[in-house]
Amino acid sequence: MTAEPRAPAARFPVTAAYASTARIDELRATEYRHLDRDGRVYLDYTGAGVAAQAQVMAHHDRLLAGLYSNPHSENPTSEASGGLVESARQAVLDFFRADPSEYAVIFTPNATGACRLVGEAYGFGPGRPLVLTWDNHNSVNGIREYARAARSPVRYVPPAGPDLRVAVADVLAALAARDGGPVGRPWSPESGPAGLFAYPAQSNFTGVQHPLGWVDLAQQHGYDVLLDAAAFAPTNRLDLSVVRPDFVCLSWYKLFGYPTGVGALLARRAALTRLRRPWFAGGTIRAVSVQGDWHQPMGDETGFEDGTLNFLSIPDVEFGLRWLDSIGVDLVHTRVSLLTGWLLERLTALRHRNGQPLVRVYGPSTGDARGGTVAFNFRYPDGTLVDERLVAFESSAAGFALRTGCFCNPGSAEAAFGISRGLLRRTNLAHVETIDQHLVALGLPTGGAVRVSFGLASTVTDAERFLAFSESTYLDRDGPADVRLAPRIRC
Repeated sequence: MTAEPRAPAARFPVTAAYASTARIDELRATEYRHLDRDGRVYLDYTGAGVAAQAQVMAHHDRLLAGLYSNPHSENPTSEASGGLVESARQAVLDFFRADPSEYAVIFTPNATGACRLVGEAYGFGPGRPLVLTWDNHNSVNGIREYARAARSPVRYVPPAGPDLRVAVADVLAALAARDGGPVGRPWSPESGPAGLFAYPAQSNFTGVQHPLGWVDLAQQHGYDVLLDAAAFAPTNRLDLSVVRPDFVCLSWYKLFGYPTGVGALLARRAALTRLRRPWFAGGTIRAVSVQGDWHQPMGDETGFEDGTLNFLSIPDVEFGLRWLDSIGVDLVHTRVSLLTGWLLERLTALRHRNGQPLVRVYGPSTGDARGGTVAFNFRYPDGTLVDERLVAFESSAAGFALRTGCFCNPGSAEAAFGISRGLLRRTNLAHVETIDQHLVALGLPTGGAVRVSFGLASTVTDAERFLAFSESTYLDRDGPADVRLAPRIRC
């Protein structure tokens, strides 16, 4: 007896809300038409945004229309560069509605560089803890090495429940704890900051959007707050006149694709004065003596910008912000939310013929309080997981650009895959040299998840094509293809 044929993949219902975002479809057909070259589908916006043709042309036209040189010099070409850099600084403040008397913009190579600036210069020490959520990018996790070197306590706040959200009660408990003293001992402003609290506005793994209200909550407990906005800012409005973290870390290519190699640390000026840099470099000092063995740092944001800035690309940040503002962050947010909610609804509804679900989603299975990042694994009919490397191989062959692995977020991965502290302690990992050996030692069924993400130029067709690929490739599939999979290099 032949199997009953399945209905074709579902089509996206074009509602009035979606129709209100039609400007993005117009841009996709013009400014972003290169995305549709060769029939490919881009679904890795959490990894990197995409550039519009207008951005590339603006960069080209600017370089051919003028001459620009090192802004640390004093001549017409350096003044031209310096003027464009300062204009870009102001554009960043305008975009995030930040008061220039309260916030400074420090240009960095990326969000990672912004995190490092804070970590290396923060006043860690015994009794001044670093508090982090499990759900953090490694660029934030790495700050713990600075904290531990200064003998600061490091506390992690775990997620709770299948949505992998963090409970506010657990955040409060971590903030209120006092090492070497009674729990809940009142914080005194005279003693300086209670510590540093670092978390992402949006998870780069699960798409969970953690409450921005935690910023004020932590500050009420005396903490400085580092907000990782790299995954949040591309499709959500961050208003620094309403939410006032002490430090905000960003990579501009995440927001609008170009330029790469430029990020920013937005810092409250009061918080900047408390940072003590462990070294100095060209561009960061007012004066220095070799024989006298002293130096005087710059007293403003330039004291944190090491060496010569990327003065040929920083002006592209201003163009990118104006470009995104002209489209509308709220418009992009609406488009991404609708596509994400629909894809989640359709993926989680798919069942093999034996009734078993096709996917296992990590994080929220609906569109509520989440961003456009969806992490999951495909399942075989017997419930075992499809190797994420096989999905990477087959999706690439089908023209999809997506991400597989654990996305530089080990805390979310450990929560998603059920890796407990006890398991890590019981397992001898002393001689484990590769990721694959690590997985075998822990007895894990997979080395990571599949991640698809929507962004500025995403369309219905992108979502529908991925759903159709998922159904045709993995629904009722008995087992893996005979493909030699490359070893896992990193996680």
